[in-house]
This record gives sequence, structure tokens and C-alpha cells, in this order.
Amino acid sequence: MFTTIQLQEQINAYFSAMQIVKAPKGLYEPIEYILAAGGKRIRPVLMLMAYNLYKDKVEEVYAPAAGIEIFHNYTLLHDDLMDRADMRRGRKTVHKVWDDNTAILSGDLMLVLAYQYIAACPVHYLKQVLDLFSATATEICEGQQYDVDFEQRNDVKEEEYIEMIRLKTAVLLAASLKMGAIQGGSSQEDADLLYEFGINVGLAFQLKDDYLDVYGDPAVFGKNIGGDILCDKKTYMLINVLERANPEQLRELNQWIGAQQVNPQEKIAAVTAIYNQVGIKELCEEKMNFYYEKAVTALNRVSVAPEKKKELQELIHNLMYREK
Repeated sequence: MFTTIQLQEQINAYFSAMQIVKAPKGLYEPIEYILAAGGKRIRPVLMLMAYNLYKDKVEEVYAPAAGIEIFHNYTLLHDDLMDRADMRRGRKTVHKVWDDNTAILSGDLMLVLAYQYIAACPVHYLKQVLDLFSATATEICEGQQYDVDFEQRNDVKEEEYIEMIRLKTAVLLAASLKMGAIQGGSSQEDADLLYEFGINVGLAFQLKDDYLDVYGDPAVFGKNIGGDILCDKKTYMLINVLERANPEQLRELNQWIGAQQVNPQEKIAAVTAIYNQVGIKELCEEKMNFYYEKAVTALNRVSVAPEKKKELQELIHNLMYREK
């Protein structure tokens, strides 16, 4: 069995050896640029880890694992364009380095490349893997649309938000695991359990992001705290505080939401104070633990030897208790 670090090193080496750029360079260089930014490579590593539960030669699924990572970065490229974001992983976003049209076209090509790499999976599993990937890609687009719709609403419910992050974040983690299991020759039951595991990991992972944006340590988190508060993002935290605040707290919140020309630190401090009064921190921790425990239960039911699941158990523990 490979460790998480070993698999990260292997997939990073695979990406380093890839020859992305060809003519016309204006189309391919932005793709190389965004892939070179790195990141945690969680999704391809999860695919390799799931495959490694059943088979040892993980190099046989490097290409599909890379396809998942290319697809993930394609979604980030287009998300950044839609959000008009300036920075990603400490570097200027593609549409800032080049322009909007380049970001659209290079992103489109990344989707094509993702399919090409994923289609390099063992031929026996090709239809099953591509069907799962296509369904997942559709769900991610649905999740993104929900996220866009929520920007115009102040009545988003918790269950709507959970469904949105399931679609936008969790399904790709889940599909990465299931695709790895399928290619490894797992049983249908194991593949489904690993998908369930991935969904719950993804939900806990996104809730942790919401949590760290308010309660993280800026020195560790790697970016300023309170960004979601400043842009009135409909997170688990904001949705629940709007539902649970008393009339006085609600009045104060509504004064901050949508307010123009505010002092950023003053707004962050005021909204966080209301979160603390309402108990939003503890509520979010409780929800994260709920999904974490569901993930652990699903993984425990996967029918491979317990020692083979050790790396996956450690990975989700680290994701759950990370500080950045």
C-alpha cells in the first residue's frame, strides 16, 4: 500500500512530465499555468488510494487520475472568471494574466483534455467510468448554478445549501473514489460505499472551509479571515445565523449585509460577534462532526482489510482537523 504522500509525489511527477503546450501557445499556455500552480491534488490522490485498495500497480490509472485533476482545475478557471477573482493559490488568475476570452477557450479545452485522459482507463471499465464522470460533471454545473442563484437570495435554507455544496464540491471527491474502486475491480457494494464516504468527506470539507474563513488563524490559514463575511457569501454560517438571530441581532445583520463603503475589519468583527452570540461556531462544528462520522461509518463497511484503509482514515482525519 502506498502512503498519501507517496501518491501525491507520483501524481505530481506525472503532471511534471506532461507535455501540455503546443501550437497555438495562446491556447495551451494558460492550461500549463493553472496546472503548474499545484494545489493539494486531493481528487487524483483519492482515485489512486481507492484503486490501491484492490490493486498495486497504481501507474495504470495515472491518466484517469490526471483527468480528474484537469477537470477540477477547469472548474476553478471558469469559477474565477464568473466571480471576477484576482488571485488563485497565490497567483493571478488566468483571466487576469491573459483575458476573459482566453479563460473561456482554454477552460473549454481543459474539459476536452479531461475526457481524453479519463478515457485512458482500462478499457473494460470505460463506459462505467465515463458515465459516472459525465453525471458528475453535470451535477457540478448544477451546483455552480445554485451558488450563483443564492447570491440574489436572502432566504436560502440550510438544506438548500447542503445540496449545493454536495453538487459543487462533494460529488467530485466521491466520484474520484468510486472511479478508482471501479478500475481496481471492486464489488459494486464497495464502490457505492466509497462514493458515500466521499460525499460525506466533501460535505465536511466544505463546512470546514466555511468555518476556517471565520474562525481560522490567519497566520496558518494562508489568507485573510472574513472574506465570506465581507462579500455576504451564503455560507452555512450566514444562513444559520439569519434563521436563528433574535430581532435585534437580525436588524444589525441586515445593516451590514449589502452595506456599501464599510470598514472591513469593523464588519467582520460585528458579524463574527453575532455568530458567537447565536452559537454558530458550535453549530458548524456539530454539523462537520455529523458528516465526518457518516464518512467513517461508510469506510468501515468497505470490505477490505482494516490496515488497507489506514491511509484513507488518516487523510480524512487530517482534512477534518486541518487549519488551512
